[in-house]
Amino acid sequence: MVSRRKNSSTPAVRAALAGDVLVALAKSAAALWTGSSAMTSEAIHSFVDAGNGILLLYGIRRAAHRPDIEHPLGYGRELYFWSFIVALLVFAVGAGFAVYEGVNHVLHPEAIQHPLINYAVLGVAFGLEGWAWLVSFKQFKAASGELGFYAAFRESKDPPSFMILFENSAALLGLVVAAIGTASAVAFQQPWLDGVASIIIGVILGGTAVLLARESKSLLIGERADPHLSRSILAIAAAEPFVTRANGLLTVQLSPDQILAALSLEFSDERTISQVEQQVIALEQHVRAAHPEVVVLFVKPQTDKAFSAQRRDRFGDPVEDARKRRGSRFFGLTLPSFIPSAWRAQRLVPTITSKLDEGAVPVGEVSQDTIKSGTV
Repeated sequence: MVSRRKNSSTPAVRAALAGDVLVALAKSAAALWTGSSAMTSEAIHSFVDAGNGILLLYGIRRAAHRPDIEHPLGYGRELYFWSFIVALLVFAVGAGFAVYEGVNHVLHPEAIQHPLINYAVLGVAFGLEGWAWLVSFKQFKAASGELGFYAAFRESKDPPSFMILFENSAALLGLVVAAIGTASAVAFQQPWLDGVASIIIGVILGGTAVLLARESKSLLIGERADPHLSRSILAIAAAEPFVTRANGLLTVQLSPDQILAALSLEFSDERTISQVEQQVIALEQHVRAAHPEVVVLFVKPQTDKAFSAQRRDRFGDPVEDARKRRGSRFFGLTLPSFIPSAWRAQRLVPTITSKLDEGAVPVGEVSQDTIKSGTV
């Protein structure tokens, strides 16, 4: 049954939504009064953020629906779908309009009227956005544990948590740019500088949207679960009395609190089919007791030799991959090493190749890197 736990990012989304609505109204009034291009961009930005908050709350609600015949694995990925839509909206509407408004203002500059109103609204907006940012940051920090900010962002399976944090961060940065643009345009009597500020805001939003879209897409097409969970499940399986070997594990994140897991196990030859069936039932109970987020668990009786062969068919031959990486060296420098993930894989392949040739990686040797390389 699908977990019914309340999504941990919901409070942060609601806080951000409330702040965005208030800020959007204040910015709109200031933009109409002063004619500031940067303030107009900020108003559109806040309205987009408010709409995004509504979409994320809708996605969270839809993801909690239980499975049915048409969707046997549930609706968890609806959250990832709407998160991807949010990223596209930030890019297409928020960033696109900000750049358009900025270019138009640079080409046809108009002096800012009543700049003090801009400053007052920007100050209020900074306070509200800062409060929403603090709420989202505390929630994200609590979920990330000891991981660094970027590592936690890459490993997170809960898009609303990092989306709200990134949107609030972009909003705060945009407010600073808008304030600088207004002050520069007034101080130097160069109204086109206000348009430049709007363009910079668009660039900030565009960069944020690209990062959000990249992570949302990865989750939407199917990412593995946390490696620590995989190691734990393999350890539980290896401890079962009838299991002679836990060959490996495949996991897919269906939503922040829903995971599909597929185990390859080798059972004792002297056990009957009935005994194996009972053992599988017991194993499923033990796994779900330890990890209630595992909503679907498949167990495949299989020898380590058969598992190793299937793994090679699916993920390729690590030995051949290692040779190709070594062959790409030029003056002692491996070309793919400029990419962090490829650099890590290159370092790992020589150390695990011998183990792969022998069969599946034993439970005690399973690590985050071996899981990432597709060996478990």
